[in-house]
Amino acid sequence: MADSLPDPNGIDTAAPAAVSTATPTMAAAADEAGRPRLAFDLDVDVCVIGAGLAGLTAAREIARGGVSVAVLEGRSIGWNASGHNLGSVMPGYGLAPADLIERVGFDDARALWALAQEGADYVRATATDAAMPPLALTGGALEVSTVDIGDRIIGRLQMLGEDFATEVEGWQTERVRATLKSDRYFHAIHYPQAFQIDGRRYVHRLAALAESAGARIFEDTPVVGIDPTGIRKRVVTPSAKLRCTHIVLAGNVHLGEPGRRLASTLLPLWRYVAVTAPLGERLAEAIAFQGAVTDGDGIDQFRVVEGDRLMWSGPETVWQGDPARHAKRIRRRIATVFPQLAPVEITEAWSGVFGQTVHAMPQIGEFQPGVWVLGGFGRQGLATTATGGLLVARGIVDGDRNWRQFAPFELVWAGGTAGRIAGQAADAWARGQSAAAGALSRLRERSRHREQVRETARAARMAAVKTDRLA
Repeated sequence: MADSLPDPNGIDTAAPAAVSTATPTMAAAADEAGRPRLAFDLDVDVCVIGAGLAGLTAAREIARGGVSVAVLEGRSIGWNASGHNLGSVMPGYGLAPADLIERVGFDDARALWALAQEGADYVRATATDAAMPPLALTGGALEVSTVDIGDRIIGRLQMLGEDFATEVEGWQTERVRATLKSDRYFHAIHYPQAFQIDGRRYVHRLAALAESAGARIFEDTPVVGIDPTGIRKRVVTPSAKLRCTHIVLAGNVHLGEPGRRLASTLLPLWRYVAVTAPLGERLAEAIAFQGAVTDGDGIDQFRVVEGDRLMWSGPETVWQGDPARHAKRIRRRIATVFPQLAPVEITEAWSGVFGQTVHAMPQIGEFQPGVWVLGGFGRQGLATTATGGLLVARGIVDGDRNWRQFAPFELVWAGGTAGRIAGQAADAWARGQSAAAGALSRLRERSRHREQVRETARAARMAAVKTDRLA
């Protein structure tokens, strides 16, 4: 991975902390035992900066390979996006398969897709590890269309099933609406092998498994300086220094000044999630699907949790917003999509910030000798964090070069403040286009229905006239 960054001097890339009005419903305090701060100088083979999903996966696999590794976390394990996600595990990336092929070619696109599938398999195996109490898995995911594009759905099904060996099935509009009782949705792609887990429990499980493999994790240990030169590199914290041969930068947009140039390649995006109060039988009457649902435009994502509550994630912002205010928007959105559920009471809301790359693919690999990057997992899905952690660990432990599959997706400056403004404008435009296209599709559908009613009535009148004449 080439280090081709412009000098970001003067560009503010620091991202504020995640905001939460409540602890996510499914998180368990027992999984969140604190770790000590690094208070003494330490020598290890590998230093992982950031105790999120990707960093902990890498640390676990590095330790399993017999290599000494320490994880430095500036706050606490999974405190931000890694512990504040919907927990949906699907194959693929944020970049559509057709766009992936256009970027790297058919064979390399297939290889990248296979790596993402390996990541999904890793998450499943970790979540069901027999050495620990299993995490509950909910199966299936639906990608629903808000416009009537059945012909394009068929083409995508063929590409996913035949070219990328992904188990998928197409749902006609009638089946979609029998399952999700809303006229907002038309066709859908069903991923029966996709699944959902409690993301917060999962990240803490990763930490426990990494420690059991020999990794050492230090919380409340921000990194204030890095010297990546030489064979033995230096990492400085407020209370101690660490020396290592490899540094893994897995802190996303929170790397701070030591990782300023890397953080400048990520557009910070805040995602807002709300959980409703128990909806009882009303929910089952509106949604007869226990897996994750996302619309094709990536605006709405939701799934049923705890039997009769709805977890819903809404649009993103490039600056931090108030989760309580966005919870009101999500409540209105739920009532718009499923009017039969209104009024909806929101009991919990939180936000997390993640980094989105310009090319919409994750950053995985060695971008200078002994310095590795794991970032840009925004919109990529939970499975790709496992993919990245596995590839970096294999690169360090075994000298494996498979991480070079991501070499075409270099570190590209995200544009600083101007990039944020442009990103917010583009997102607003896309949401407007999606809303307009959906409204037009529903209008056309109603027009077709009225025409069918008229044709049926006309045919009935003609049949009656013919009967009268015969009589």
